[in-house]
Amino acid sequence: MSEIATRQWRTVLDEAHGALRTVVEGVAADAWERPTPCDGWTVTQVLQHAVGDQIAYAAAIVGGPGPAEDPFSPSGRIDGDRTAGLRDALDASAGAFAGIADDDSEVPTPLPQGKLPAPVGAGACALDAAVHALDIAVATGQPSPLTDGLARPLLAVACQIVEPLRAYGAYAAAIEPAADADDVARLLTYLGRRPTWSA
Repeated sequence: MSEIATRQWRTVLDEAHGALRTVVEGVAADAWERPTPCDGWTVTQVLQHAVGDQIAYAAAIVGGPGPAEDPFSPSGRIDGDRTAGLRDALDASAGAFAGIADDDSEVPTPLPQGKLPAPVGAGACALDAAVHALDIAVATGQPSPLTDGLARPLLAVACQIVEPLRAYGAYAAAIEPAADADDVARLLTYLGRRPTWSA
């Protein structure tokens, strides 16, 4: 089905969640309003979007309330601890996927595609977390949390789900990667991001 199916998809999701958690915890107090690769969005807005998406995956699987605000129109305002909401969202998402069988072929997702096989649904959730972890990292001067080992299975999933999402504005048009691009650069360019972006 995809490379993520040959690797344990739970490990991919755990790695992506860990990357997002670590990067957000590393944001300096004065860096929350910095620009990010998500055009027109600050670090705070990317965080709000990422939190909303994780809540949406959890809600799709186990029910319950979805995001408190539209993840695609984040306010840029968070009262109190900026990391608390992320921790709760990641716990909810991880908990929801923990109840999914490895070979479940119809996992509910918040994507327009609806139900997807477990490796693809979990991979889509991981893709969202990992890429937004990178967005926040490069915007705040932190090391990239994406490795080739994580980017490779995420690209395999992206190739299965992203094209229909471009029409919704979730991803920009793909960019031609450089001939010597590594797996991280290939993932980013496929998602319409420039690997060399800087604030």
